[in-house]
Amino acid sequence: MNDYTLIDSGNEKKLEQFGEYTLIRPCPQAIWEPQFPKKWETHHGEFVRDQGNRWKKKKTPPSWTITYEKLKFKLITTDFGHLGIFPEHAMHWKWMEKKMVGKKKPVLNLFAYSGAATLALAQKGISVCHLDASKGMVQWARENASLNGLEKAEVRWIVDDALKFLKREIRRKVHYQGVILDPPTFGRGNQGQVFKIERDLIPLLDLCKQVVARDGFIVLTAHTPGFTPTVLRHVLTQTQLSGEIEAGEMLIASKSFSLPSGSYARWHG
Repeated sequence: MNDYTLIDSGNEKKLEQFGEYTLIRPCPQAIWEPQFPKKWETHHGEFVRDQGNRWKKKKTPPSWTITYEKLKFKLITTDFGHLGIFPEHAMHWKWMEKKMVGKKKPVLNLFAYSGAATLALAQKGISVCHLDASKGMVQWARENASLNGLEKAEVRWIVDDALKFLKREIRRKVHYQGVILDPPTFGRGNQGQVFKIERDLIPLLDLCKQVVARDGFIVLTAHTPGFTPTVLRHVLTQTQLSGEIEAGEMLIASKSFSLPSGSYARWHG
């Protein structure tokens, strides 16, 4: 059962169903015309970026719960237009699960947000280290774990800067079977550290190389404009000495046009 549906897209917007609520959000890449214009006539809120980021005509509760890919998620209409779930990432969950068959080292989830990948792995009995620089986001992920009965799952919940954490793990000689990272275009750490993807992505991947097992994997995703699959393939190729790399677009399926929603590159040893 999935409570999320991409209903339609076009005119640089997307129309999505989240459980009982239909919402409109910006989508600059959707330059085509909507396929189902009548379905846009009624909705429960729209996020706009004119006159500052804001929701208008919002008719949703402060939070609500949906089920997606057999997992429950708490949703909130945040000031950034996010709700707490990125459906395009689900394509990686089964791939990672297959890579973990017979492996015992944990998976490191960096920039882990509200924990979807963490929970998808934990639900299969896989140990995860979940890291985000925002204390509030880690708490949100822990609430999602509770919604799914995973309070006692083997998950380390860490609030820290990704680069600083990786450097400490290298000194401790800690290794992970896999690393997941979905770095922001721009981010600020819990102690004011600034992350800029164009400056910090390659140093970050250099550190990831030192903590990931030789037969492990890295899943790199990005929503930054201009960071195409080819760009992500190149940076992984430059930072990994051997192994195989595949890259592509992340898509959200729809009865309308499928929606490109960022890029990915996956390496495995």
